Amino acid sequence: MSTTFDTFAIREELKLRLEARHITEPSPVQAAAIPAALEGRDVLAQSQTGTGKTIAYLLPVLTRIQQDVRSTQAVIIAPTQELAMQIVREAEYYSEGSSIQIASLIGGAALKRQVEKLKLYPQLVIGTPGRIHELIEMRKLKMHEVRTIVVDEVDHVLQKGGASDTDSIMRSALRDRQLLFFSATLPAEVKALAERWMQDPVNIGIEPEKRIADTIEHLVFVCEERDKIDMLRRLVRHWNPKQAIVFINDSSEIAEWEQKLGYANLSVASLYGDAPKQERVNVLRRFREGQFQLLLATDVAARGLDIPDLPYIFSAQPALNAEHYVHRAGRTGRMGRQGVSVNLISHREQFIMRKFERELGIVIHEREFYNGRIFEPNDASRRPKTKPAANHPSSKSSAGYRPPSKDKRSGKDKDKGAPKWLKEKKRQ
Repeated sequence: MSTTFDTFAIREELKLRLEARHITEPSPVQAAAIPAALEGRDVLAQSQTGTGKTIAYLLPVLTRIQQDVRSTQAVIIAPTQELAMQIVREAEYYSEGSSIQIASLIGGAALKRQVEKLKLYPQLVIGTPGRIHELIEMRKLKMHEVRTIVVDEVDHVLQKGGASDTDSIMRSALRDRQLLFFSATLPAEVKALAERWMQDPVNIGIEPEKRIADTIEHLVFVCEERDKIDMLRRLVRHWNPKQAIVFINDSSEIAEWEQKLGYANLSVASLYGDAPKQERVNVLRRFREGQFQLLLATDVAARGLDIPDLPYIFSAQPALNAEHYVHRAGRTGRMGRQGVSVNLISHREQFIMRKFERELGIVIHEREFYNGRIFEPNDASRRPKTKPAANHPSSKSSAGYRPPSKDKRSGKDKDKGAPKWLKEKKRQ
Protein backbone atom coordinates (compact mmCIF):
# COMPACT_ATOMS: atom_id res chain seq x y z
CA MET A 1 0.00 0.00 0.00
CA SER A 2 1.47 3.34 -1.07
CA THR A 3 1.84 6.18 1.41
CA THR A 4 -0.23 9.33 0.92
CA PHE A 5 -0.21 12.70 2.65
CA ASP A 6 -3.46 11.70 4.37
CA THR A 7 -1.45 9.33 6.56
CA PHE A 8 0.48 12.29 8.06
CA ALA A 9 -0.85 14.38 10.94
CA ILE A 10 -0.46 17.65 9.03
CA ARG A 11 -3.06 20.43 8.89
CA GLU A 12 -5.98 19.83 6.56
CA GLU A 13 -5.44 23.13 4.77
CA LEU A 14 -1.92 21.95 3.86
CA LYS A 15 -3.36 18.84 2.24
CA LEU A 16 -5.70 21.03 0.19
CA ARG A 17 -2.78 23.16 -0.99
CA LEU A 18 -0.95 19.98 -2.02
CA GLU A 19 -3.99 18.76 -3.93
CA ALA A 20 -4.20 22.10 -5.74
CA ARG A 21 -0.73 21.37 -7.11
CA HIS A 22 -1.67 17.76 -7.91
CA ILE A 23 0.83 16.47 -5.34
CA THR A 24 -0.75 13.29 -4.03
CA GLU A 25 2.05 10.95 -2.95
CA PRO A 26 5.10 11.91 -0.89
CA SER A 27 8.58 11.36 -2.27
CA PRO A 28 10.87 8.99 -0.31
CA VAL A 29 12.55 11.82 1.62
CA GLN A 30 9.15 13.33 2.46
CA ALA A 31 7.77 9.97 3.60
CA ALA A 32 10.77 9.48 5.90
CA ALA A 33 11.27 13.03 7.21
CA ILE A 34 7.72 14.33 7.79
CA PRO A 35 6.66 11.82 10.49
CA ALA A 36 9.97 12.23 12.36
CA ALA A 37 9.78 16.02 12.20
CA LEU A 38 6.16 16.01 13.36
CA GLU A 39 7.25 14.05 16.42
CA GLY A 40 9.75 16.77 17.27
CA ARG A 41 12.82 14.64 16.48
CA ASP A 42 16.04 16.10 15.11
CA VAL A 43 16.53 15.08 11.46
CA LEU A 44 19.67 14.79 9.35
CA ALA A 45 18.48 14.10 5.80
CA GLN A 46 20.43 13.46 2.63
CA SER A 47 18.61 13.13 -0.66
CA GLN A 48 19.24 13.91 -4.30
CA THR A 49 18.40 17.35 -5.59
CA GLY A 50 14.88 17.70 -6.92
CA THR A 51 13.30 15.16 -4.55
CA GLY A 52 11.07 17.57 -2.61
CA LYS A 53 13.18 18.39 0.44
CA THR A 54 11.51 21.80 0.88
CA ILE A 55 8.08 20.25 1.41
CA ALA A 56 9.67 17.63 3.68
CA TYR A 57 10.44 20.29 6.30
CA LEU A 58 7.86 23.01 5.48
CA LEU A 59 4.79 20.86 6.16
CA PRO A 60 5.82 19.79 9.69
CA VAL A 61 7.14 23.29 10.52
CA LEU A 62 3.85 24.94 9.49
CA THR A 63 1.84 22.25 11.30
CA ARG A 64 3.74 22.65 14.57
CA ILE A 65 3.47 26.47 14.66
CA GLN A 66 0.93 27.68 17.23
CA GLN A 67 -1.01 30.26 15.27
CA ASP A 68 -2.45 31.97 18.34
CA VAL A 69 1.03 32.63 19.79
CA ARG A 70 2.55 35.85 18.47
CA SER A 71 6.26 35.07 18.65
CA THR A 72 8.96 33.62 16.40
CA GLN A 73 8.65 29.83 16.67
CA ALA A 74 10.65 28.57 13.67
CA VAL A 75 13.70 29.76 11.72
CA ILE A 76 14.73 28.46 8.30
CA ILE A 77 18.30 29.16 7.13
CA ALA A 78 19.33 29.03 3.46
CA PRO A 79 22.77 29.71 1.94
CA THR A 80 21.74 32.17 -0.78
CA GLN A 81 19.28 35.00 -1.25
CA GLU A 82 17.64 33.21 -4.20
CA LEU A 83 17.02 29.99 -2.30
CA ALA A 84 15.74 31.91 0.73
CA MET A 85 13.30 33.86 -1.45
CA GLN A 86 12.14 30.62 -3.08
CA ILE A 87 11.45 29.09 0.35
CA VAL A 88 9.53 32.25 1.34
CA ARG A 89 7.29 31.87 -1.73
CA GLU A 90 6.63 28.22 -0.90
CA ALA A 91 5.90 28.99 2.75
CA GLU A 92 3.50 31.77 1.75
CA TYR A 93 1.70 29.42 -0.63
CA TYR A 94 1.22 26.65 1.93
CA SER A 95 0.30 29.02 4.76
CA GLU A 96 -2.32 30.85 2.70
CA GLY A 97 -5.59 31.04 4.60
CA SER A 98 -3.91 30.64 7.99
CA SER A 99 -2.89 33.35 10.48
CA ILE A 100 0.83 32.44 10.24
CA GLN A 101 3.00 35.52 9.69
CA ILE A 102 6.24 35.06 7.72
CA ALA A 103 9.25 37.39 7.65
CA SER A 104 12.15 37.17 5.17
CA LEU A 105 15.51 38.23 6.64
CA ILE A 106 17.77 38.19 3.59
CA GLY A 107 21.15 39.80 3.19
CA GLY A 108 21.22 42.64 0.67
CA ALA A 109 17.70 43.81 1.54
CA ALA A 110 16.93 46.92 3.59
CA LEU A 111 17.77 46.21 7.23
CA LYS A 112 15.39 48.88 8.55
CA ARG A 113 12.41 47.32 6.77
CA GLN A 114 13.27 43.90 8.20
CA VAL A 115 13.42 45.35 11.71
CA GLU A 116 9.91 46.74 11.16
CA LYS A 117 8.70 43.28 10.07
CA LEU A 118 10.03 41.76 13.27
CA LYS A 119 7.94 44.19 15.29
CA LEU A 120 4.89 42.31 13.96
CA TYR A 121 6.10 39.14 15.75
CA PRO A 122 6.21 36.73 12.80
CA GLN A 123 5.92 33.06 13.75
CA LEU A 124 8.20 31.93 10.90
CA VAL A 125 11.48 33.59 9.89
CA ILE A 126 13.31 32.62 6.68
CA GLY A 127 16.67 34.07 5.70
CA THR A 128 20.41 33.87 5.15
CA PRO A 129 22.73 33.10 8.10
CA GLY A 130 24.60 36.41 8.09
CA ARG A 131 21.50 38.60 8.23
CA ILE A 132 19.73 36.40 10.81
CA HIS A 133 22.82 36.49 13.05
CA GLU A 134 23.09 40.26 12.62
CA LEU A 135 19.50 40.82 13.75
CA ILE A 136 19.99 38.50 16.72
CA GLU A 137 23.05 40.51 17.74
CA MET A 138 21.00 43.72 17.42
CA ARG A 139 18.43 42.09 19.76
CA LYS A 140 15.74 42.58 17.14
CA LEU A 141 15.16 38.87 16.52
CA LYS A 142 14.18 37.05 19.71
CA MET A 143 15.15 33.37 19.76
CA HIS A 144 13.92 32.39 23.24
CA GLU A 145 10.67 30.88 21.91
CA VAL A 146 12.06 29.34 18.72
CA ARG A 147 11.17 25.64 18.77
CA THR A 148 12.54 24.57 15.36
CA ILE A 149 15.60 25.55 13.30
CA VAL A 150 15.92 24.28 9.73
CA VAL A 151 19.15 24.50 7.71
CA ASP A 152 18.55 23.87 4.01
CA GLU A 153 21.51 23.02 1.75
CA VAL A 154 23.48 22.75 4.98
CA ASP A 155 26.68 21.74 3.16
CA HIS A 156 26.64 24.96 1.17
CA VAL A 157 25.85 27.07 4.24
CA LEU A 158 29.09 25.83 5.79
CA GLN A 159 31.13 26.17 2.60
CA LYS A 160 30.10 29.78 2.15
CA GLY A 161 31.60 30.68 5.51
CA GLY A 162 28.28 30.52 7.32
CA ALA A 163 29.54 28.04 9.93
CA SER A 164 30.26 30.69 12.59
CA ASP A 165 26.95 32.49 11.97
CA THR A 166 25.07 29.19 12.11
CA ASP A 167 26.86 28.25 15.34
CA SER A 168 25.86 31.59 16.87
CA ILE A 169 22.25 31.12 15.81
CA MET A 170 22.20 27.67 17.44
CA ARG A 171 23.67 29.02 20.67
CA SER A 172 21.06 31.79 20.85
CA ALA A 173 18.16 29.30 20.81
CA LEU A 174 16.84 27.02 23.53
CA ARG A 175 18.78 23.85 24.23
CA ASP A 176 15.79 21.62 23.52
CA ARG A 177 14.95 23.17 20.12
CA GLN A 178 14.41 20.88 17.17
CA LEU A 179 17.03 20.84 14.36
CA LEU A 180 16.31 19.78 10.77
CA PHE A 181 19.31 19.57 8.39
CA PHE A 182 18.69 18.87 4.68
CA SER A 183 21.12 18.57 1.78
CA ALA A 184 22.01 16.60 -1.33
CA THR A 185 25.49 15.92 0.06
CA LEU A 186 26.68 15.38 3.63
CA PRO A 187 30.44 15.99 3.85
CA ALA A 188 32.40 15.45 7.06
CA GLU A 189 31.96 19.04 8.32
CA VAL A 190 28.16 18.69 8.15
CA LYS A 191 28.23 15.45 10.11
CA ALA A 192 30.50 17.11 12.68
CA LEU A 193 28.04 20.01 13.06
CA ALA A 194 25.15 17.57 13.48
CA GLU A 195 27.08 15.60 16.09
CA ARG A 196 27.80 18.78 18.02
CA TRP A 197 24.27 20.20 18.04
CA MET A 198 21.76 17.40 17.44
CA GLN A 199 20.26 15.08 20.01
CA ASP A 200 19.71 11.49 18.86
CA PRO A 201 18.89 12.55 15.28
CA VAL A 202 16.94 10.50 12.76
CA ASN A 203 19.40 9.86 9.93
CA ILE A 204 17.74 9.73 6.53
CA GLY A 205 19.73 8.68 3.49
CA ILE A 206 17.66 8.26 0.35
CA GLU A 207 20.05 6.26 -1.82
CA PRO A 208 23.04 8.21 -0.48
CA GLU A 209 25.36 6.43 -2.90
CA LYS A 210 23.21 7.73 -5.76
CA ARG A 211 23.69 11.48 -5.62
CA ILE A 212 22.11 12.26 -8.99
CA ALA A 213 18.67 11.15 -10.18
CA ASP A 214 18.47 8.46 -12.85
CA THR A 215 16.10 10.65 -14.86
CA ILE A 216 18.98 12.95 -15.88
CA GLU A 217 20.96 12.27 -19.06
CA HIS A 218 24.55 13.54 -19.07
CA LEU A 219 26.18 14.73 -22.31
CA VAL A 220 29.53 16.31 -23.16
CA PHE A 221 30.60 18.18 -26.29
CA VAL A 222 34.32 18.79 -26.84
CA CYS A 223 35.39 21.93 -28.67
CA GLU A 224 38.03 24.64 -28.57
CA GLU A 225 37.63 27.17 -25.77
CA ARG A 226 37.05 29.96 -28.28
CA ASP A 227 34.23 27.97 -29.90
CA LYS A 228 32.15 27.35 -26.76
CA ILE A 229 29.82 30.31 -27.24
CA ASP A 230 29.09 29.28 -30.82
CA MET A 231 28.61 25.64 -29.77
CA LEU A 232 26.12 26.71 -27.10
CA ARG A 233 24.28 28.86 -29.64
CA ARG A 234 24.01 25.95 -32.10
CA LEU A 235 22.84 23.47 -29.46
CA VAL A 236 20.19 25.86 -28.16
CA ARG A 237 19.00 26.40 -31.74
CA HIS A 238 18.92 22.63 -32.28
CA TRP A 239 17.00 21.63 -29.13
CA ASN A 240 15.15 24.93 -28.70
CA PRO A 241 14.26 24.32 -25.04
CA LYS A 242 11.54 26.42 -23.53
CA GLN A 243 14.02 27.44 -20.83
CA ALA A 244 17.51 26.47 -19.67
CA ILE A 245 20.15 27.54 -17.16
CA VAL A 246 23.70 28.15 -18.42
CA PHE A 247 26.39 27.87 -15.74
CA ILE A 248 29.50 30.05 -15.87
CA ASN A 249 32.28 29.62 -13.30
CA ASP A 250 33.56 33.19 -13.34
CA SER A 251 30.96 35.93 -12.85
CA SER A 252 33.30 38.39 -14.63
CA GLU A 253 32.71 36.47 -17.89
CA ILE A 254 28.91 36.43 -17.73
CA ALA A 255 28.54 39.85 -19.37
CA GLU A 256 30.56 38.71 -22.40
CA TRP A 257 28.46 35.56 -22.77
CA GLU A 258 25.23 37.52 -22.43
CA GLN A 259 26.31 40.05 -25.02
CA LYS A 260 27.39 37.46 -27.60
CA LEU A 261 24.37 35.21 -27.13
CA GLY A 262 22.11 38.23 -27.33
CA TYR A 263 23.87 39.26 -30.56
CA ALA A 264 22.96 35.79 -31.91
CA ASN A 265 19.28 36.67 -31.25
CA LEU A 266 18.92 34.36 -28.25
CA SER A 267 16.70 35.48 -25.41
CA VAL A 268 19.02 35.70 -22.39
CA ALA A 269 19.47 37.38 -18.99
CA SER A 270 22.01 37.02 -16.18
CA LEU A 271 21.85 36.28 -12.46
CA TYR A 272 24.80 37.85 -10.66
CA GLY A 273 25.59 36.95 -7.08
CA ASP A 274 26.64 40.52 -6.30
CA ALA A 275 23.75 42.26 -8.09
CA PRO A 276 21.24 44.27 -6.01
CA LYS A 277 18.58 42.08 -4.41
CA GLN A 278 15.65 43.64 -6.28
CA GLU A 279 17.40 43.17 -9.61
CA ARG A 280 17.96 39.48 -8.85
CA VAL A 281 14.33 39.10 -7.74
CA ASN A 282 13.14 40.64 -11.02
CA VAL A 283 15.40 38.43 -13.16
CA LEU A 284 14.17 35.26 -11.44
CA ARG A 285 10.54 36.39 -11.68
CA ARG A 286 10.87 37.03 -15.42
CA PHE A 287 12.58 33.65 -15.91
CA ARG A 288 9.86 31.80 -14.00
CA GLU A 289 7.25 33.59 -16.10
CA GLY A 290 9.00 32.48 -19.31
CA GLN A 291 9.91 35.97 -20.47
CA PHE A 292 13.34 34.81 -21.70
CA GLN A 293 14.91 31.48 -22.63
CA LEU A 294 18.42 31.31 -21.12
CA LEU A 295 19.45 32.22 -17.57
CA LEU A 296 23.20 32.73 -17.21
CA ALA A 297 24.30 32.13 -13.63
CA THR A 298 27.14 31.11 -11.35
CA ASP A 299 26.88 28.11 -9.01
CA VAL A 300 26.32 30.38 -6.01
CA ALA A 301 23.49 32.37 -7.61
CA ALA A 302 21.60 29.31 -8.86
CA ARG A 303 22.10 27.06 -5.84
CA GLY A 304 18.85 25.31 -4.87
CA LEU A 305 16.68 27.02 -7.50
CA ASP A 306 13.53 25.07 -8.32
CA ILE A 307 12.29 25.90 -11.81
CA PRO A 308 9.47 23.49 -12.73
CA ASP A 309 9.89 21.50 -15.95
CA LEU A 310 13.38 22.83 -16.69
CA PRO A 311 14.47 20.44 -19.49
CA TYR A 312 18.14 21.39 -19.91
CA ILE A 313 21.07 22.83 -18.02
CA PHE A 314 24.31 23.76 -19.78
CA SER A 315 27.74 23.95 -18.15
CA ALA A 316 29.68 26.34 -20.36
CA GLN A 317 32.64 25.63 -18.11
CA PRO A 318 33.08 22.39 -16.12
CA ALA A 319 31.88 22.39 -12.53
CA LEU A 320 34.59 23.02 -9.94
CA ASN A 321 34.10 19.59 -8.36
CA ALA A 322 31.70 16.64 -8.23
CA GLU A 323 29.57 18.27 -5.54
CA HIS A 324 29.04 21.37 -7.68
CA TYR A 325 28.14 19.11 -10.59
CA VAL A 326 25.48 17.40 -8.45
CA HIS A 327 23.81 20.73 -7.73
CA ARG A 328 24.07 21.94 -11.34
CA ALA A 329 22.58 18.77 -12.81
CA GLY A 330 19.95 18.77 -10.06
CA ARG A 331 18.29 21.89 -11.48
CA THR A 332 16.78 19.60 -14.13
CA GLY A 333 15.17 16.16 -13.91
CA ARG A 334 13.36 17.13 -10.70
CA MET A 335 10.65 15.04 -8.98
CA GLY A 336 10.92 12.18 -11.49
CA ARG A 337 10.90 14.32 -14.63
CA GLN A 338 13.37 13.83 -17.49
CA GLY A 339 16.26 16.24 -17.85
CA VAL A 340 19.56 16.72 -19.70
CA SER A 341 22.83 18.05 -18.29
CA VAL A 342 25.03 19.31 -21.14
CA ASN A 343 28.75 20.00 -20.63
CA LEU A 344 30.87 22.07 -23.02
CA ILE A 345 34.54 21.35 -22.47
CA SER A 346 37.87 21.87 -24.19
CA HIS A 347 40.22 18.97 -25.00
CA ARG A 348 42.35 19.64 -21.94
CA GLU A 349 39.25 19.54 -19.68
CA GLN A 350 38.19 16.02 -20.70
CA PHE A 351 39.78 14.42 -17.65
CA ILE A 352 37.32 16.35 -15.42
CA MET A 353 34.36 14.49 -16.94
CA ARG A 354 36.05 11.13 -16.31
CA LYS A 355 36.63 12.18 -12.71
CA PHE A 356 32.95 13.07 -12.24
CA GLU A 357 31.96 9.70 -13.70
CA ARG A 358 34.11 7.85 -11.17
CA GLU A 359 33.08 9.91 -8.15
CA LEU A 360 29.35 10.06 -8.92
CA GLY A 361 28.83 6.66 -10.55
CA ILE A 362 27.33 8.16 -13.70
CA VAL A 363 28.04 7.93 -17.43
CA ILE A 364 28.63 11.15 -19.33
CA HIS A 365 28.07 10.39 -23.01
CA GLU A 366 30.26 12.19 -25.52
CA ARG A 367 28.46 13.67 -28.49
CA GLU A 368 29.41 15.70 -31.57
CA PHE A 369 27.40 18.35 -33.38
CA TYR A 370 27.83 18.22 -37.14
CA ASN A 371 25.81 19.64 -39.99
CA GLY A 372 22.83 20.47 -37.78
CA ARG A 373 22.67 17.00 -36.18
CA ILE A 374 24.00 15.31 -33.04
CA PHE A 375 26.11 12.16 -33.41
CA GLU A 376 28.10 9.76 -31.30
CA PRO A 377 31.86 10.01 -31.94
CA ASN A 378 33.06 7.95 -34.92
CA ASP A 379 29.49 7.52 -36.17
CA ALA A 380 29.93 6.57 -39.84
CA SER A 381 26.63 8.19 -40.79
CA ARG A 382 28.02 11.65 -40.04
CA ARG A 383 30.84 11.36 -42.57
CA PRO A 384 30.21 13.18 -45.86
CA LYS A 385 29.78 10.81 -48.78
CA THR A 386 32.53 10.96 -51.46
CA LYS A 387 31.25 11.93 -54.87
CA PRO A 388 31.87 9.45 -57.73
CA ALA A 389 34.99 10.10 -59.81
CA ALA A 390 32.89 10.58 -62.96
CA ASN A 391 31.43 13.75 -61.49
CA HIS A 392 34.83 15.44 -61.23
CA PRO A 393 35.44 17.92 -64.07
CA SER A 394 38.95 16.54 -64.47
CA SER A 395 40.90 14.03 -66.45
CA LYS A 396 40.49 10.22 -66.41
CA SER A 397 41.28 9.58 -62.74
CA SER A 398 39.97 11.42 -59.73
CA ALA A 399 43.22 10.56 -57.94
CA GLY A 400 45.07 12.73 -60.39
CA TYR A 401 42.69 15.68 -59.98
CA ARG A 402 44.27 18.91 -58.88
CA PRO A 403 42.60 22.31 -58.74
CA PRO A 404 44.02 24.73 -61.34
CA SER A 405 46.90 26.80 -60.08
CA LYS A 406 46.39 30.46 -59.40
CA ASP A 407 48.26 31.62 -62.51
CA LYS A 408 46.11 29.40 -64.80
CA ARG A 409 42.75 30.65 -63.54
CA SER A 410 40.64 32.96 -65.64
CA GLY A 411 40.73 36.60 -64.75
CA LYS A 412 37.21 36.29 -63.39
CA ASP A 413 38.11 33.45 -61.04
CA LYS A 414 41.32 35.15 -60.08
CA ASP A 415 39.45 38.18 -58.77
CA LYS A 416 36.79 36.12 -57.01
CA GLY A 417 36.68 37.01 -53.33
CA ALA A 418 38.75 40.16 -53.76
CA PRO A 419 37.57 43.29 -51.94
CA LYS A 420 35.19 45.54 -53.87
CA TRP A 421 37.64 48.45 -53.99
CA LEU A 422 40.31 46.21 -55.61
CA LYS A 423 37.91 44.93 -58.29
CA GLU A 424 36.90 48.51 -59.18
CA LYS A 425 40.54 49.57 -59.36
CA LYS A 426 41.32 46.77 -61.88
CA ARG A 427 38.45 47.82 -64.12
CA GLN A 428 39.93 51.31 -64.48
